[in-house]
Amino acid sequence: MKLLYFAWLKQKIGIAEEDITLPDDVATLGALVTWLKSRGPGYEEALGDLAVVRFAVNQDFAGLDHPLSDSDEVALFPPVTGG
Repeated sequence: MKLLYFAWLKQKIGIAEEDITLPDDVATLGALVTWLKSRGPGYEEALGDLAVVRFAVNQDFAGLDHPLSDSDEVALFPPVTGG
């Protein structure tokens, strides 16, 4: 699975992207977030308030209940506004 981090998430985590093998017990986006938060303080800080984080799976917006597979691309980014 490819994970992409944007804006301040990238700064707090310390990398722009990474390839991971999806753990066997991680089947949804919410479970992935829980697992990522356990990987260290940068992840915990970046994902501590999910009200300010958005997710896309294979370039489509997704909620925490979205199912995942090893071939997915998951992007994590702050909400975007503009005119």
